[in-house]
This record gives sequence, C-alpha cells and structure tokens, in this order.
Amino acid sequence: MDNLEQLADQARSAIAAADNAQSLDGVRVDFLGKKGQITELLKGLGKLSAEERPAAGARINAVKQDLFGLITERKNAMDAEAVSAQLAEQTIDVTLSGRNVEGGSIHPITRSIERMEDFFGSIGFAVAEGPEIEDDYHNFEALNFPPNHPARAMQDTFYIDEATVLRTHTSPVQVRTMETQEPPIKVICPGRVYRCDSDLTHSPMFHQLEGLLVDDSSTLADLKGTIEDFLHAFFERDDLAVRFRPSFFPFTEPSAEVDVQCVACGGKGCRVCSHTGWLEVMGCGTVNPKVLEYSNIDSEKYSGWAFGMGVERLAMLRYNINDLRLNFDNDLRYLGQFA
Repeated sequence: MDNLEQLADQARSAIAAADNAQSLDGVRVDFLGKKGQITELLKGLGKLSAEERPAAGARINAVKQDLFGLITERKNAMDAEAVSAQLAEQTIDVTLSGRNVEGGSIHPITRSIERMEDFFGSIGFAVAEGPEIEDDYHNFEALNFPPNHPARAMQDTFYIDEATVLRTHTSPVQVRTMETQEPPIKVICPGRVYRCDSDLTHSPMFHQLEGLLVDDSSTLADLKGTIEDFLHAFFERDDLAVRFRPSFFPFTEPSAEVDVQCVACGGKGCRVCSHTGWLEVMGCGTVNPKVLEYSNIDSEKYSGWAFGMGVERLAMLRYNINDLRLNFDNDLRYLGQFA
C-alpha cells in the first residue's frame, strides 16, 4: 500500500507520454490489467487486518477509476487528433468551381420531326399514327401498287411472311385514316419505315413524314402553296427556290417530284447537288381516285392530295450532315453539336 501513490504517479506520467493508441493500451495493461502493478495490490489485501481492508480496497479502486478516466480521456484526444489530421489532409475547397456537367440535346431527327409537326399543326393538320408491321393490303394493294410492282420485290421490302411486311412507307397510315374517318381529312403521318438498303445516304430503318388532305374542294394550287411554305419555314429561307417536276407514283395522279435550290451552293452547282443546282426533297400529287375507292370514299364527290418526304434527307440538308449513319452511331461528339 506504500507504493500505491508512487505507482499512480508513474501511471499518470506514462498515460501523458503515450503518443499512440498502442502505447496507451500498453500502459493500461501494465498498470490495470489482470497482472498489472496496481491490480496486484488488490491481491495483497488479505495480509491486512479486517479493519484495514475496506479503506485500502477503496483507495486502490479510486486510483484505478481515476487512471481509467485518464486513459479514456487520452484515447478520445488521440482519436480527435487523428480525425483532425485526416480532415486536414483530405480537405475540399468548396470555393473552387465545380465540374462542368454537359447537358443533353435533342437528336437532329427528333428535332426535325418536331419542326415539321409544328408547321403542319399550325395550319390544321392532325398527327396520325399506325403499326410498323403491316399487311400487304394496306402497304401495297390499297395504295394501287400492282402485283408485279418493283417495290414489292424482296430486295426492297422486309417480308415477315407472304402477307406481312415491315412497312416501307407511312402511306398505310393514310389508308387506315381514310377507312375510319369521313372527309374532310387533314393529317400528317410521321414514323419509322424499313427498306433493304444501307450506305452513306440510305439506312434499313429511317423516318418519313407523309401528309394527306381529302375534301370536296382541294386543288393542286393548294398543294403547291403548302409545300412551298413548308420548305421556306423548314430551311428558314423565304428566298429558297422550289420547283415541281412531273413524275409517277401508283397512289397519286398526276404526280410530281419537288426540288429545292441546293442549300450548299445556292444553285451554282456543287458535289452535293451533282452540279445541277437542285436537290430532290419529296414527292407529291393528287390522290389517285382508285386509292379513294379502296377506302370507300366517293371519288366523284371528294378529291385530295398527298405528299411524302424523308426526315433524314431534310435533316442532312438543313444541318449539313454528310453521312446518314451518323444519326444512328450514338456518338456524343456528333450529338453534342445540336445542344
């Protein structure tokens, strides 16, 4: 018992001198462990008289509790120093500029379709949709394609079976609209179409937008004016020259191809327009009376006109895209240009 205060002072000095958790735990074991120096004092209480034991035991336990408190306090201080050192090493300067987050952009094809829908919607055309897997009747027969027409050939059309195809144009949507609606009809039909073709300017899957108007007073002059206004709005050029050339389509009669002045050279002639100064952009014409009759519309009372264009074709001209396949590569460098 004479050594208690001396051991306590030694333990306090060792606790204060400990510079890491391992050495601090060593001090605890050396003085307060099962075989620690102060713990050994408790084993000597049996040598004291019965009157001395309670006071001696209380003194030893008080020293032990004091030392345990100092050890805990020192350990907490070490932990706080370690956390402070880690925070100082891994500090973040919140005043620095953050990382730039690149925003997404609307795909040029989607953007083009939206521009087309906005224009035709502003002059009263509704948007109509239909299935991409079509039967032969709606895709060919009801549009006046004869059985031996080249468009029915396997090299042009994806056949699912003898009577079912992936639609080659959105014209079947026009047929389905005429079958279910009474004139007057005024719709556009945007959507995906499929043909066996793939190169710089063709894709096996691409987009078309076709339009149909059927009423009892439609004229080719209306068609011509509508298309010219659309092309001027789409390319944002009121001075853009537009011309109509006679052509042939099974579902329109008479028919025409529509050309615009080359947007690359302004009509002077270049590689883009094959040095002609003109670019073909769509087909159009008066709806063939046979097509109206297939849909049970009185061709003596009603007439109409229709047009169709490739969305990728117009998008490539508007945005100066030189390879159709860029639209389907998902290259962020390409898509980022349209943000």
